[in-house]
Formats: sequence, C-alpha cells, structure tokens
Amino acid sequence: MTTVTILSGGAAQGLVRGLSEDFKTQTGCGIDGEFGAVGVMADKLRAGTPTDLMILTQALLAKLAEEKLVAPSSIADVGRVETALAVRSRDPRVTAKTEADLREVLRSADAIYVPDIKASTAGQHVAKVLDRLGIAYEVASRLKIFPNGATAMRELAASTAARPIGCTQATEIIATEGIALSGALPPGCELVTMYTAGVTAGAAHPKEAAALIALLTGADHKELCQRVGFAS
Repeated sequence: MTTVTILSGGAAQGLVRGLSEDFKTQTGCGIDGEFGAVGVMADKLRAGTPTDLMILTQALLAKLAEEKLVAPSSIADVGRVETALAVRSRDPRVTAKTEADLREVLRSADAIYVPDIKASTAGQHVAKVLDRLGIAYEVASRLKIFPNGATAMRELAASTAARPIGCTQATEIIATEGIALSGALPPGCELVTMYTAGVTAGAAHPKEAAALIALLTGADHKELCQRVGFAS
C-alpha cells in the first residue's frame, strides 16, 4: 500500500487522524508521519527527511516554499487554531478575561505545562506572554517544558501538582484524554494561528499528497475540523 509521509505541527494531529480512514477509502493510501513543534518539523525537512506533505504555520510553510523545499502552487490553508488554557478534567475551570486575570491564574499555579518555548508556536507565544505580564522570572521555576504540546498535555493529565495549568494550542488540548479546554487567552495575549499544508518539492507521492490536502481543506469535513479545534 502506498503511504503518504507527512511532517506536521502537533496542532494538526487530531485532524489528520480523524481523516485517515476517509483518505484510505478514497485513495487506497495510508498516512505515516511525525507531529511536533513546527520549527523541529521544518528542520527535519531541511535535513533531508523523506516527506511528501508538510502541515505547518502559514509563515513557516511560506518560508520553506521560498527555500524551494515546498511547491508554492500546492499550498492551501487548513484552518486557524487558537492558543488556550488547559486544566486537568477533574480540576475547576479557570478563565482569564483580562491580562490581570491571566497574571493571577499563572501566579496561582504551582506547575505550568507548556511546549518548547523556542521551537513551537504555542511555546514561543507563552514566553512572550510571560514577559508581557512581567512574571517570566517569577514563574520560571514552575514552567514544565516539553518537546511539543501533545506531550505537555499528557504530562499535565498525569501531574500530581496541586494547582497545575497548561497552555498550548486548542487542538492539542482537545485531543488529550484527562485534559479540559479551560478558556481562551485574553485580549492582548491571544494567539490565533493559521495552519497550511503543502506538497514537498521532493515528494515521492505528490498526487496522493495533493489528494490529502484536498481532504484536509474540503468543505465536507468542516464539522470534524471544528470538533478537533480548528476554525475556518
């Protein structure tokens, strides 16, 4: 069986999994790949990892197209993903309608679970927000940093801390058992990221990769996109 290989930001993992059976039915092809921090995925492509399809932030995929690693004509928007707060399912939900609210929420947490603050979209944003709120130094010892949002959320679910909280992209929160989407970040601290897909310049299966993009962006699956945390 032909297998389309992808490198993707962790935000798209739930969507790709949700469409894998439809893709197999339509094309007879399987999907294999890796999900993680977008910067790490881009560097894997640059290093020569065999890949048919990339799903990354709009800006990063455009950069790979400039580097002639992705076919510009193949690029299509998948959808927007919000960065949000997460708590363990058994814990009370928290809300942060203002920057002051968010500052208090983060100060009161005894563990803050986040993805890579240098290579991941959400992690980079968390670092900026902590600086904006003036509490980066204060909470540094409580930051629990993991390679990607999915890992950070699994660790949050298993946390034995008294008042843990997490912050990553909504799709990764929704996809993790034992975790609840608690709320959006307040105005001034919010982040909504457009994810796009593109066929790589060296794709072994470019037609099949293009078919997967068509499925990811098709109107028939808007309900699934919304359910896993994407907005159009």
